[in-house]
Amino acid sequence: MTRIEFILTTAVILFVAFCMGWFANWLVHRFTRVAQADVDQLERMSQELHEAEETRDQAITYLQQREAELTNQLAQTEAELRAAMDGLRDARQEAEELRNHVEHLGGA
Repeated sequence: MTRIEFILTTAVILFVAFCMGWFANWLVHRFTRVAQADVDQLERMSQELHEAEETRDQAITYLQQREAELTNQLAQTEAELRAAMDGLRDARQEAEELRNHVEHLGGA
């Protein structure tokens, strides 16, 4: 093989390799290209997810506030119940004392 044949053979091989690389690159870009509609849909889904997360956070905050209010109401109601029970106990004790006093006066 002469020097000219070697150079031409090498040039042809390099050109074929270049063409195959370019074609492979074109194929990769052709199959991996993302359509604008897909990008728009992903953007819309992202926005909806963000809004849903904000709504969830607001709901959690509302529930925590409501729970605190109900806990406070329950504590107040229990305190009122204890006060009413103490008053009832005192009234029963006083009624028993008065009953005993009336029986003592009636029996005397």
